[in-house]
Amino acid sequence: MNLLRLLGGRTASAPVARERLQILLAHERGLRGQPDLLGLLRAEILAVVSRHVVLDPEKVIVRMDRGKHVSTLEVDIEVPNGFERSIAAAAT
Repeated sequence: MNLLRLLGGRTASAPVARERLQILLAHERGLRGQPDLLGLLRAEILAVVSRHVVLDPEKVIVRMDRGKHVSTLEVDIEVPNGFERSIAAAAT
């Protein structure tokens, strides 16, 4: 089989088809999986920030805007009053 490939110059179509299918599936997941991605990002961001500050989960907002050339991720976290004082106290 390898000798035939060398002589014929043809590549196996199965790996090419598999790669194309993987690209297509990744693209489709990206388009329809956006809410799942945002939920996952929100949960991970909340977990990391919660290690240092007590937060209300309802006060964490994550938005993603997909443009033609650039996508932006916006994270809005409302921190409680006195947050700066608690950081200064923890640093000393």
